[in-house]
Parts: sequence; structure tokens; C-alpha cells
Amino acid sequence: MKIFHGKLPTAWLQLRYQKTRLLVALSGVIFAVVIVFMQLGIRDALFDSAVRLHEALQGDCFLISPRTTSLIGMESFPQRRLLQTLAFEEVDFVSPIYLDFAQWKNPETRNYWRNIFVIGFDLKHLAFDLPGLAENMELLKLPDQVLFDQDSRSEFGPIVADFEKKGSVITEVSNKGNNRKIEVAGLFKLGTSFGSDGNLIMSHLNFLRIFSNRSYGLINIGLIRLKPGTNVNKFIEDIQAYLPHDIKVLSKQQLIQFEKNYWQSSTAIGFIFNLGVILGIIVGIVVVYQILYTNVSEHLSEYATLKAMGYRHSYLLSMVLQQAFLIAVLGYVPGFLIANIQYEFTKNATLLPVNMSLDRAVFVFILTLVMAFVSGATAVKKLQDADPADIF
Repeated sequence: MKIFHGKLPTAWLQLRYQKTRLLVALSGVIFAVVIVFMQLGIRDALFDSAVRLHEALQGDCFLISPRTTSLIGMESFPQRRLLQTLAFEEVDFVSPIYLDFAQWKNPETRNYWRNIFVIGFDLKHLAFDLPGLAENMELLKLPDQVLFDQDSRSEFGPIVADFEKKGSVITEVSNKGNNRKIEVAGLFKLGTSFGSDGNLIMSHLNFLRIFSNRSYGLINIGLIRLKPGTNVNKFIEDIQAYLPHDIKVLSKQQLIQFEKNYWQSSTAIGFIFNLGVILGIIVGIVVVYQILYTNVSEHLSEYATLKAMGYRHSYLLSMVLQQAFLIAVLGYVPGFLIANIQYEFTKNATLLPVNMSLDRAVFVFILTLVMAFVSGATAVKKLQDADPADIF
């Protein structure tokens, strides 16, 4: 009998017996692994890119409007709320931050057609830890001089190349009919996100020149830097009790989580990516199940003979699970390699931080094993009640 060891070949020999069937099973696992990796990779890239600015903020706690939904939906609130926090001796300094979208004029095509995210802040304090910002702070003090995010999408024009050749780039931005000529005097690095294809950073005075309809006293984020040794959570409780209820006070981690929660639960994007993971797993389970079920059916008489000889159902299950384990491992390895290639391609095409992580690699491997074991356990279930006398 082909299934006996010694009498029985190993699980690997059973799989090799039908090479075409094995290749189909491996293809199903590879497809499922790549789908799961891509869904998780892009989903995490969404979250990581959405909080890049939050992570760069050089503060301990922050004021935002209770009506704010996310970074791309920041509502304004009175700056006096931020200034009121100076009454607490724990405060080292505060910094108002202005955020909005403007239309960028491509200096090459001379067309307005791309929204760009604009960040303005008071230059008294370095509010962000971003590459290229600190060394260019003096340039931002001049009227209409800005820094351009060198990791912005190429649709904004060859800004980085032109800047490296000429030392500056002259163009315009527009906000509700207010066209303002600006000079790109330097570069910094932030990166794109699902909400923003490019970024500009400037002084709050230059920001208000572009957004002339914005009142000077209305800001989007109030940054508070505390003195060393201050209990941040206790300070947040005190400041929340001190200020009126028209303001929300968050720690840096809470602000980051606030943004992630928006993309995860308040938009369809998080649901779509999680659904993609589930569908990938289902595809893998169905393919592996079909292969293992067919294999079990073809050797039904051999398995029944083993039961007649006294072997328990758990032993038969272990034999099928060995095959499932081999299929999972052999399918995971090429799937992992293909996913890495796809990550690089996606990162270059979208400029999103799609990177492989050890945690994700381990998680998907465990998920692949579970997927294969569920398939194997389901495929061998029909043997549990099988009567050798009926089979023969």
C-alpha cells in the first residue's frame, strides 16, 4: 500500500506522487500569502504615512478642536486657548500650528491642478523634527519663502531637480482665488500619505499671506512643550479641567492614535484592507482543502485499513496535517519573496512607506500555518466516521 511507512511513504512522498496537484496547492498558498502581505503592507503604510507629521511634532501635549476628525479635516480654534496654558508653570513653551490645503501651480506646465498640504508655524520654536527644517529656519523668516517636501509626488513638477540646479524655484499657490507668488528656498522631508500628495512648510506669517481669509487668531493645533520631569498625564487632566469644553487636550501618543482610529474606523479604507486579508485566507483554505481532500479520497481504502489495524483518527489526522504543514511552508517562502518585490514596486510607485517588518512576516507565517491546518483538519473529517467494512 502506498500509504504505509516502511510499509508507508512520508507525507512529502505522498505530495510528490501527484506533482501537478502539489503545484496547484502551492500556487494557491503563494497567492494567498502575497494577497495577505499586500493588504497588511498597504494598510500599515496608510497608518504610518498618516501620522508622520504627528510623530515629528516636538511637543508633549496638544490642543485641537473637538470638531476635528483627522489631519486632513482639522478644524480651527482660538489661539487664546493655547496662550491660557502658559498660566501653568510646567509649560516650557507653546507654538501655534496652521494647516490647510492650497492649489499648487506646476512651474513646468503652468497649470493649477494639484492640491498641496500647507503647514505654517511660529518660527520662535522648532515645532517639528523633520530633515532639512532646522538648517533652513532662517530662510523661512523672509516673506513668501517656503520649503518644499522633496518626497512629494512628481506631478508637482521637477521641483527638486530645478532647485538643485538653480538654488530656488519660483511658482504660485492659490487659495480661493488668492494667487500668491512663492519661492521654494529649501527642501525638507516628510513624505506623502493617503490624504496628501505633497507638502509645503513655512512661517505662520507666510501662511496667513496665502490664506488671507484665515483670521490670525485661529489655529489648528496648539503645541505645548513641558518642562523636564513633568507628569504629562497629570498635566493633561489639569489643563482639561482648567480650559473650557470647546477644546480637546491630547498627549502625543493619543494624537497619533486619534489619527489612526479615523482611518481605521471612520473610513471604508481600513475595512476594505481587512476584508482583503480575510478573502486571501479563504482562497488559500479552499485551494489547500480541495487538494488534501482529493488526496484523502484517493487513498481512502489505505486510511480505512489503518483504522481497521487499530490506528486512531488522531494518527490519520496527523498524517494529513504533515502534508498541510509542508504545503504551507513551501508556499510561504516564495510568497514572502514575491511580496518583498511587490513592496518595493509599490513604494516606488506610490511613495508610501510600504516596508516588510519581522512582526508582519511572523504573523503571516502563523496565519499560513493556521490556514493549512484548518484545510487539512476539514479534509480528513470524513474519515472520522468511516467504517472499513463499508469501504471494502
